[in-house]
Amino acid sequence: MAGATPDWTRHVEAAVLGGADAIEIGLPFSDPMIDGAVIQEASQRSLERGTTLDSVCEELESLSTEIPLIAMTYYNLFLHYGLERAAGRLRRAGFSGAIVPDLPLEEAGEWRQACDACDVATIYLVAPSTPAARAHEIATRTQGFVYAAARMAVTGAASDEGDGPRVVATVRQASDVPVYVGIGIGTPQQAARAAAYADGVIVGSALVKLVLDGASTAEIERFVGSFRTAID
Repeated sequence: MAGATPDWTRHVEAAVLGGADAIEIGLPFSDPMIDGAVIQEASQRSLERGTTLDSVCEELESLSTEIPLIAMTYYNLFLHYGLERAAGRLRRAGFSGAIVPDLPLEEAGEWRQACDACDVATIYLVAPSTPAARAHEIATRTQGFVYAAARMAVTGAASDEGDGPRVVATVRQASDVPVYVGIGIGTPQQAARAAAYADGVIVGSALVKLVLDGASTAEIERFVGSFRTAID
C-alpha cells in the first residue's frame, strides 16, 4: 500500500531484492470494497498521511527497477483525476498496468482507451461466481494476465486454496493468457500449491500486515524470498 508508512518505497525495493516478479502497489481509497481488514487499515493510514495519486507517482519516480509495477485501486480515483491524465501519470511513474476491481467490462471503454494510449495494461479479475461465458470474454480482453480470485471474499489470509483451481481452469478454456491466482494466499506453502496450477501467485495482505507491524526492509526481503524459494 503506497504511503502506508513514510518509507514505503524502501519496502518496494526490498520486495524486488527478495525476488518478486512484479509488484502490485495499492493506491489508497476511502471505500476499498474488495479489501479486507489489513488492506483497509493500510489504506486508512495512507490517506491520513495525505497520500494522493500525484504523491505516489512522485515518490516512485525516484526508484529504479526493471520489474513491472501494477497499480491497484478503484475507479473513482481515476475518474476524478481525469482518465487520460491518470493513465499518463501512471506511465510516467513507471507503472506497466492497472487493476481496477470495481470497473466492469461494459463501462471500461474510456479507461481502456486512455491506458492503451499510454501503454498501461488493463488487467481484469475473474471470480468464482463469474459465469464461464463472461470469464471467457474477460480472458480475451484482459492485458498481461488475468487476476483469478480464489474465493468470494475480501482480500486476506485463508486456510485453503478455495476455488482457485476451478477459476484458473475456466480461464484457460478460453485463452492462453497467463493466470495469476490471489486472495487467501498467505504462506510459502500455499503459494507453492497455487503455483502448481496457476502461472503466478499474488500475495498481498500477508506482506502488508508485516509492514503495518513495523517490519524492517530486511524482514520484508526475507519474507518475499521465502515465497520465491517455495515457488521455484
